Amino acid sequence: MAGTVCVELGFVEKSPKWKLKSKYFPSKVGGFPAWLELHNLPSSDELLCKVCKKPLVFLCQVYAPFTDKEHCFHRTMFVFVCRDGSCSKENDCSNIKVFRSQLSRDNNSYPFEAPKEEESGCESPGAADFHNLCRICGALGPKVCGGCKKAWYCSREHQAIDWRGGHKKECKESDTVQNFTAKEGSFLFPEFEIEMEPEELENEPNPSEEQIMKDYEDLLRTGNANNSSYDPEDEADLIKMATKETDKQFRKFRTRINQYPDQIIRYDRGGEPLWVSSDNKPKDIPQCPLCGEQKQFEFQIMPQLLVHLKADSTGRSIDWGTVLVYSCSQSCQQDKGYVEESVYKQDYTPVTDVMNSPSYVKRFK
Repeated sequence: MAGTVCVELGFVEKSPKWKLKSKYFPSKVGGFPAWLELHNLPSSDELLCKVCKKPLVFLCQVYAPFTDKEHCFHRTMFVFVCRDGSCSKENDCSNIKVFRSQLSRDNNSYPFEAPKEEESGCESPGAADFHNLCRICGALGPKVCGGCKKAWYCSREHQAIDWRGGHKKECKESDTVQNFTAKEGSFLFPEFEIEMEPEELENEPNPSEEQIMKDYEDLLRTGNANNSSYDPEDEADLIKMATKETDKQFRKFRTRINQYPDQIIRYDRGGEPLWVSSDNKPKDIPQCPLCGEQKQFEFQIMPQLLVHLKADSTGRSIDWGTVLVYSCSQSCQQDKGYVEESVYKQDYTPVTDVMNSPSYVKRFK
């Protein structure tokens, strides 16, 4: 029997690319960002990784209007991340940025009435109508190729990527150069639509402590625990995953997502995150620097998304337990197209901490 609707869950869905353009206000993963406010995009400097100072890549966006506020009739949250795995540190969000963009229904970018969803004319209105955009990432492209004068980039790094990816040859035939073409597969993440649906919890009993510990023992010794896809010969990964299971908060996390294991987004504005660990919860959530109101939890990105990004190789790529987004509780009016909001990254309890815990020592030492 279904329980109370708690949050909205997001799942990846394959969709025609034309449906993921700005004019249709999508929630999406990967590809170019479908910018909401089209005239005032984030600057190249705003989209740099705080660790390596190189351009971030678009991760996902969530269309989340505030229906009770006229100036938030259209509202989208944009998430960017650094592709360099060495910038991904445990419980450190320095390689991630989040931006809020919003518009009233009557604005200078989109018609008052929603357009028909059709492929013809899907590109406009779009940010490319008003700006030169980077051919690699879809952000502002203030730098132009000195050869063909048609290819634009946000940075020298992205110009170098495009040069190695084929523009060196293409540049010599300038008549064929397109100033804005996606290079998916080299820098961008795979593109998907995010479909949202309510979380309806079934009244199923939680697994007992004995069952959890049995799964733990099986996983540690043989690699045959329920729902485990880890190679039992890979001892390091096996022990690491097994010890994560002993954290009580992680057990709650696993139990809650078990009914919807493919979820990549949990949207619960003003609610409480689903923590992956009892440790390293963010403290001192800041006030909005624009209006002074307290920021609140809005949504979180789940680890399952890493599978779809082809970026889930632990230790060699980006990684997270969960990414938490906090935004202005009033979604206050802004004087720029994109306002940076707060993001936190929570990872699983460190293995060394768990292995020193009394429960682990009692059973396995």
